[in-house]
Amino acid sequence: MPDLTEPWNLGPLRIPNRVALAPLAGIGNWFVRLQAHRHGAGLMVSEMVSSFGVHHGNERTCRELLRIHPDERRDGGVVSMQLFGSDPDVMRSAAERVALAGADVIDLNMGCPVPKVCKTGAGAALLREPQLAVAVARAAAEGSGLPVTVKLRSGQRPGETDGAELAERLVADAGVAAIGFHPRSAAVQHRGQPDYALAARVVARLPVPVILTGGLSDAPAVRAAYEATGATAVMLARGALGNPWLFAELLSDRRDPPSRAEVLSELDWVCDRAVEHLGDERAGRYLRKFYPWYLHRMGLERAMLKRIQADLQRVPTLAAARGLLAALAAEPAAPVDAFAHAVDPSRSVPKAA
Repeated sequence: MPDLTEPWNLGPLRIPNRVALAPLAGIGNWFVRLQAHRHGAGLMVSEMVSSFGVHHGNERTCRELLRIHPDERRDGGVVSMQLFGSDPDVMRSAAERVALAGADVIDLNMGCPVPKVCKTGAGAALLREPQLAVAVARAAAEGSGLPVTVKLRSGQRPGETDGAELAERLVADAGVAAIGFHPRSAAVQHRGQPDYALAARVVARLPVPVILTGGLSDAPAVRAAYEATGATAVMLARGALGNPWLFAELLSDRRDPPSRAEVLSELDWVCDRAVEHLGDERAGRYLRKFYPWYLHRMGLERAMLKRIQADLQRVPTLAAARGLLAALAAEPAAPVDAFAHAVDPSRSVPKAA
């Protein structure tokens, strides 16, 4: 097996290493991708973007979700934009616009299990519509002129292998450049053990790269799954939430978990980028889903963790949230009352006896 640090080819593109950021719905915007790249990811896939939204020129979709930061391409980084949809004409139009926005690759979501996506005929619904899936993939290639990849689940329900069969058709009939494969059914979402044996069979059958995702929560799990399946590369998803150091652990000599200071510094960087992306008020709301991922890496006592989690969810401003986090930085074992003071400085913090 090639080492994860070795480059590989995705169509005409050279990817600098074999660890990618997976598409994270509602999360994988430009600064989350940039964060992954700062820590080593060679390929970064965007969050899921509606082909209809792009086709119809939805202002927020096009302004926020198609944004690419120039630093994402430093040191050979490659940016893939993931689209979902089930109308080939709409996909052709959307893919053209995404290419004009500067994407290097178009990724198509044919595995999302969320009902509001599937009821439109997109996501995992396409697993049972192979002719339509092929037409959508062809249209994306025609519209963009870029390499097209497709992210698939193993099937809609446990035991089904529609995704594995569709992968072969997409390569043979639509000419997709690579397959992203999550060997769990759509029905189980992220529960249960991925079927890495099925993934290994998909790898063996396909003449194009297969990028493995699913169940890759820590470095030993990633390495074991990579070796067991023979995949070309791996994509980190939930395992990288609040843990960009996982990229470094897989691609460098890093072995130690991040210190509390490192975690707080990284979260501070995330807060700055969120404000740049969304403005102060929206960023304050948006970041509430980010805080738990980082707090769990700080080694906090359980009562303290519970209290600050709750406080961070209800603070009215981002400035107040940053005050809470600053209290964490001040003392390795800051008293819980310090967090109440950070939320409302008028509430006194008892002095030590």
